[in-house]
Amino acid sequence: MKKILIANRGEIAIRVIRSAHEMGISTVAVYSDADRTALHVQHADEAVYIGKSSASDSYLSISKIIEACKQTNVDAVHPGYGFLSENPLFAKALEKESIKLIGPSSEAMELMGNKLSAKKLALAHKIPLLKGTSHPISDTNEALQQARDIGFPILIKAAAGGGGKGMRIVQDQEDFLNELKLAISEASSAFGDGSVFLERYISAPKHVEIQVLADEHGNSIYLFERECSIQRRHQKVIEEAPCSVLTPAIREKMGKCALDLVKACNYTGAGTVEFIVDNQLNFYFLEMNTRLQVEHPITELITGVDLVKEQINIAQGKVLSLTQEDVNIQGHAIELRIYAEDPKNNFLPDTGMLDNYKIPSGPGVRVDNAYDIGMEVSVYYDPMIAKLSVWGKDRHEAIQRMKRAITEYKITGIKNTLNFGSFVMDHPAFQDGSYNTKFIDIHFQSESIENCDKDALISALIGNYLFKKKQQPDPLSNSQKNNSRSNWRRNRTN
Repeated sequence: MKKILIANRGEIAIRVIRSAHEMGISTVAVYSDADRTALHVQHADEAVYIGKSSASDSYLSISKIIEACKQTNVDAVHPGYGFLSENPLFAKALEKESIKLIGPSSEAMELMGNKLSAKKLALAHKIPLLKGTSHPISDTNEALQQARDIGFPILIKAAAGGGGKGMRIVQDQEDFLNELKLAISEASSAFGDGSVFLERYISAPKHVEIQVLADEHGNSIYLFERECSIQRRHQKVIEEAPCSVLTPAIREKMGKCALDLVKACNYTGAGTVEFIVDNQLNFYFLEMNTRLQVEHPITELITGVDLVKEQINIAQGKVLSLTQEDVNIQGHAIELRIYAEDPKNNFLPDTGMLDNYKIPSGPGVRVDNAYDIGMEVSVYYDPMIAKLSVWGKDRHEAIQRMKRAITEYKITGIKNTLNFGSFVMDHPAFQDGSYNTKFIDIHFQSESIENCDKDALISALIGNYLFKKKQQPDPLSNSQKNNSRSNWRRNRTN
């Protein structure tokens, strides 16, 4: 494999480019109108324009991505996450053109990408499941009867897609039919598939996922777990690895369940099997993501494994370089997603120019970044600016390191989630590991970060004062400055 195209943008494109370059593989970036000057375009060896700013005209256009592959004569495509990364039609289109997808087969993607077919596979292999329906629900009378049998509260879920789309929590029977119609409508709009199913709703679980790797020779391993319970709108904001409450025995059981699914669907590449865990530490299969996860850096930090390099090696037909016995948990890692969002206003996205932008550094700090000072956060794409990940020898050190890194991270011009991260790190429920997916609903209010905002404002005012002071005219007269420059030139030539 000599050249790969990254069918994505932003920090994940840069992250893939870096690993590819370390392997001696050249890279091709693709970009839209909004991304003409983006950092991922600058990092790649080549770049191909693929269309207008809207994702549907660029990063979601299978035909334009295929044309860019042909134009640059690449051997393979890395899809990153989001966009076309879990689209079996894209995988099939690449297969038809004899271009390797750095990911699973279209068949495995199709099987595990649909939550209902994934649940059936899990059931066949005796993997714990929540009580629910095993087929798509469209008839309202049948749906209501099934809901009564399962018992309220009920979770209505879209069979296709993810990211919280087509998902509704229904507390009682009175609201059920209306919420069902809304879920079907949202699923149809988001995924082109209105299929939904019902599931018993656990009100405050932990969200724990298992990272897996599998090669084309039947070998597979799991690289332990990540906890992703700090969420807004069913989407993750803070993750940590490992989960602070799992016992070694439960961890091993969850890992075995994940590998059973991998083998059952002939999966290859990197993937994630997601579970919910109740307050008794019972776990239930949720879904499988057939791609690299946003939060993969914290797994890399606790295992020392470069997941992108492993993906590329697997796509080249190589045997896994690791066995299960080779992988150990080393320390603790935490990731904060730096979103251009306003936590004080229900995490609504923000856009605009990064007036000031300085990333943290130092021992145990990693920033997967896609921006620089003066760049604009676009309205067209996901509002994530960067991912701040830290590693410590234990969980306490990781929390303290994250707190330090957040104070070093400087962003002005755009509202962001840095202060929210500080709030979480200081909260007793996070510090003792007892938090769950209801953390924001239960513990967070806009006033919670007022003090953090005041500190940030003071820092910004001081920084602005020092900047302006630096820009003031030199107190030396023009003649003095000219003489100074002339003397330097004269002394240099003598």
